[in-house]
Amino acid sequence: MKTALTIAGSDSSGGAGIQADIKTMTMNGVFAMSAVTALTAQNTTGVSGIMEVTPEFLGQQIDMIFTDIRPDAVKIGMVSSSALIRVIAGKLRAYGASNIVVDPVMVATSGSRLIAEEAVETLKQELLPLALAATPNIPEAEILSGMPIRTEADMENAARKIGGTYGCAVLLKGGHQVNNANDLLYADGVCRWFYGRRIANSNTHGTGCTLSSAIASNLAKGYSLPDSVKRAKDYISGALAAMLDLGHGSGPMNHAFGLTGEFAEEAE
Repeated sequence: MKTALTIAGSDSSGGAGIQADIKTMTMNGVFAMSAVTALTAQNTTGVSGIMEVTPEFLGQQIDMIFTDIRPDAVKIGMVSSSALIRVIAGKLRAYGASNIVVDPVMVATSGSRLIAEEAVETLKQELLPLALAATPNIPEAEILSGMPIRTEADMENAARKIGGTYGCAVLLKGGHQVNNANDLLYADGVCRWFYGRRIANSNTHGTGCTLSSAIASNLAKGYSLPDSVKRAKDYISGALAAMLDLGHGSGPMNHAFGLTGEFAEEAE
């Protein structure tokens, strides 16, 4: 069985962060491991508190994982301080980690800020150059590119700028701010659109975590980056279209995550 590691914050409501990552990786047929960067007190409406782990303890978690069950892919989510970012980057370089997906989490869906201002620059310089792919949404891409994004042409320009600056592929998530659900993958100098449709489901807490974790899971299984993006989008679209809450589903997990066919079979 292939393995994937999520390095991110815990979400006490279970809908985002480490909890969403582990659920998604499991449902996409890989063995999920985690290194927790912070505990959060949050739910779908906001974040009331963040308690970081120490850099030393985060490093210990990563050491214990890589020296026992080596990850075939790594997803990095919420990391709120420069000190933690530097530890992650140092460990991933030391262990020669591959298939790294960075979800540059800066602001929660609810609007709560999740990263210190000074840590944004550290993330740019330390983590993005290690990534196979980064998965920013529009506000995050505006910060990373330093340009406003209002149109699909803006998305292409911003993705090229981010990819060119940091040497990674970029999956820029359009969402409802620019288009229905059309995401742009910029990789190897080429822009490729992944078209979707707007799904009227208010249960979107944690969808960014879920998408990046699904991409990492498919990379771990040996799929190419474009194929991993397509499979991840199909997975999350199926869950949203089923009008199910990713964080608070009930019943069998396959049902809660809208899993049918090959995804359900791979998870068994």
